[in-house]
This record gives sequence, structure tokens and C-alpha cells, in this order.
Amino acid sequence: MTRGADAGKRADTPATRAYRAANAKMHGAMDVAFTGDADADFMRAMIPHHEGAIAMAEIELRYGRDPAVRRLAAEVVATQRREIAEMRAWLARRETRK
Repeated sequence: MTRGADAGKRADTPATRAYRAANAKMHGAMDVAFTGDADADFMRAMIPHHEGAIAMAEIELRYGRDPAVRRLAAEVVATQRREIAEMRAWLARRETRK
């Protein structure tokens, strides 16, 4: 199995380019300014992490062919969207208590 840079050169498909872009966007967005509040920092960093999971799942749904993987990707989208909503609601409640 080829890994790293050599694998990337051999697998420069539209899906691979989309995965790379989604990964870069997610990692950039996860670079939040940490406050020392472990709970809030977790929520703020996990939202872009979950958004990255959604982006990757959507790439699978666009390019993937295996029905089992596509089913899992659809579940990831639904679950991560629900969890993002929960995290945003928690952060909003936290802000109103300050």
C-alpha cells in the first residue's frame, strides 16, 4: 500500500482533491483561540471538526459507490448536524449566563 506524498500523486482524482480541501479547511477552522475553559474550548473546536466530517461524508456521497459506505456517510451527516446544533445551543446558553 502506498502512503504519503507518493500515494497523493497517484490518486489525484476529483474525490481526492475534494478530501484534501475539506481536510485543510477543517484543520484551519479547528485552530481556535483557546480560553482555558475546557468545556467551551471543546465545543468551539469540535464544531469545525464535525463540519469537516460532514464535508467528507458529502464527498463520499458524491463520489463513492459502495452502498454500505454511502449509508454510513449519510448517517454521519445526520448525526454530526444534530451534534453541531447541540454544541451551538450549549454555547448560546453559556453566553447568556455570563
